[in-house]
Amino acid sequence: MFFASVLPPAVHSTSFMKLMSRFTFAFAVAFAVAHHAAAKIDLSRITPVAADQQIPIEDFFRPRILAQPTMNPAGTHVAALITTDEDKQHLLVHDLKTQKSEVTSGSGEKDIYSVMWVGDSRLMFRLSARKAYGLGLIGATVGNVSKGYPILQYSSTSVIAIPSKNRSRPLVWNASSIETGKDQGAAIIRTDDFGGSIINLTAAGVGSDAVFQARDNNDKHIVRTYPVPEPGITYGYLADREGDLAYAFNALAGDLMMFRFTGKGWLKCPIDLEAFDVIGAGNSPGSIVVLAPKLDGKPRALRIMDPATGELGDVLFQDNAYDFDGWLYRTPTTNEIIGAMFNRDGPRTVWFTEEYQALQKILNGFFPGMVVRVIESNDAQGIFLVAVFSDRQPVIYNLVDLEKRSVGLFKNSAPWIDPARMQPMSVIKFKTGDGRRLDAYLTLPAGASKENPAPLVVIPHGGPFARDVWGYDPESQFLASRGYAVLKPNYRGSTGYGWMFTEEEEWDFLKMHDDVTAATKALAASGYVDPDRIAIMGGSFGGYLALMGVTAEPDLYRCAVSIAGVFDWAKHVQEQKYDQYDSPVYGRMIRKLGDPKKDPEKFAALSPIHRVDRIKVPVFVAGGKDDTVVVIAQSKALLSALEKNNVPHEDLLVRAEGHGMARVENEVKLYGRIEAFLATNLAPRKSP
Repeated sequence: MFFASVLPPAVHSTSFMKLMSRFTFAFAVAFAVAHHAAAKIDLSRITPVAADQQIPIEDFFRPRILAQPTMNPAGTHVAALITTDEDKQHLLVHDLKTQKSEVTSGSGEKDIYSVMWVGDSRLMFRLSARKAYGLGLIGATVGNVSKGYPILQYSSTSVIAIPSKNRSRPLVWNASSIETGKDQGAAIIRTDDFGGSIINLTAAGVGSDAVFQARDNNDKHIVRTYPVPEPGITYGYLADREGDLAYAFNALAGDLMMFRFTGKGWLKCPIDLEAFDVIGAGNSPGSIVVLAPKLDGKPRALRIMDPATGELGDVLFQDNAYDFDGWLYRTPTTNEIIGAMFNRDGPRTVWFTEEYQALQKILNGFFPGMVVRVIESNDAQGIFLVAVFSDRQPVIYNLVDLEKRSVGLFKNSAPWIDPARMQPMSVIKFKTGDGRRLDAYLTLPAGASKENPAPLVVIPHGGPFARDVWGYDPESQFLASRGYAVLKPNYRGSTGYGWMFTEEEEWDFLKMHDDVTAATKALAASGYVDPDRIAIMGGSFGGYLALMGVTAEPDLYRCAVSIAGVFDWAKHVQEQKYDQYDSPVYGRMIRKLGDPKKDPEKFAALSPIHRVDRIKVPVFVAGGKDDTVVVIAQSKALLSALEKNNVPHEDLLVRAEGHGMARVENEVKLYGRIEAFLATNLAPRKSP
């Protein structure tokens, strides 16, 4: 989904738009399709099918053969997540000198993910069960990765930083434990006491004995704990450049606060987090990098700030058309900021040193016509792991050795995809009703032209505070291979455009819908698509926009597909209230969106479930029955309303799935149904 394997871990940010994406809407749902619901999925083939055969749908959506590669500090080994002939993630550790590899995996329905080096010969990774439940952090040693040692068990743990001065002592956040369910705060853990076998960890039978063992084991590996910042609910931490705990972010009754750690306790920083987004630690002690407030009608700049005083310093970077939406690149040993990678109309990299500017030119020369991004290097900065991709080519990982002046393929993440059979993605501009110019991404099927206009599927992204980006997109490529044009519009609220809009405009869900409509009508008028054969489809917030489309524009679309959508915002806000003491989402929604009890008319206007009687076209509704982000009751209520109003509809509600389909077989089942649904409802109308 959108080159997730290329991207490094998420940037710490206090932007509530990113906070809401994390806690509330979480998407975009990665769409996947198959020939038939009962078709057997073949994951053993890793070569493209013959050119005269139709590309199997699972080829677009099957797990990448390799993802999230990371190099050890010495540059001698690369670790990565791999899939073989099953829908399961394993750990690969590859020796670059001997070209030999070790592979290990969890037992049963367990996946390995988020692998990190905590030394030249030691790794740490997460283990999950049934693609839904975190079992904790596991350690392993090069040369014996099939054996592992549980470091933290049955705890919702995320890594804040791995300090380069002592990588064996990571800084983590134990957000909750199975014993108390409460936030345990930040801690330093030891990762150099390995032994035992990871297959002894099970997801079932987590009873009192397991809890007791987990507590003893966890306590043994915790070197230092830190107090939980108060007041409010913590939603993030940030380390300083050295990897030491420095800052925390809390929310209280919808207000966001930043604290700095003094060595003994927490002090509140005089920073308005409604105006600033914190991106990361700065180069100098006690400094941070922030996305500064809107100023003079220009995109927001990356600037240095002193969080103790709130005083702004130098401008680090400012784009001429987009707010910064990306992450900082740092040297491996000193963590000095030397570059930034971000998305605007397309992916961009900017380097702040002449050495890395020269390096980028060398890399671009090795891979002409491709996007080339540095993932990381060894400590000596002589060997680089790079990601190479385009709109037709899924990411390929390469190793560049500057000393030997050599380039070597490490792994093509999707070797079954033939780039020659993929279609280009174009960036187009459209004008909103209030005169703003935003981006949309268009993929046309082969042979589409004004003389041969294609049927169109409009897919607004989820979030809503996210964005679509240029690059290889399996969903667009699948639909294009079946003869559909695909339009993915970035509407207001999409990251990068904040400088254009007021806060009220960014939270205007109805105008988000209007923006999608504007993009659709603009493309329909171009002549490249058939204006009589348009569908709208989306997941989560995109699923909401799909239903808004067919209620507010009943004559524009021929059908709609909604996956895990929100259709009744008053009930969705009420659902968040149940977790208001553990999650900041409810307070923020009340603050930003309003209180449905005080303004029921506004929430009724936002909620398409109250206007189902306006729908004139068939609707497909799908979701996971175990969804904890948007409860399945939203989809069930919509289905009841469709039935009551005699709206043609189909549904697929899947057990043991959450917000989107984590299992390939369920993606196949879901999108086999979607393929048939689109084929039926976007067929040319019969002449009278």
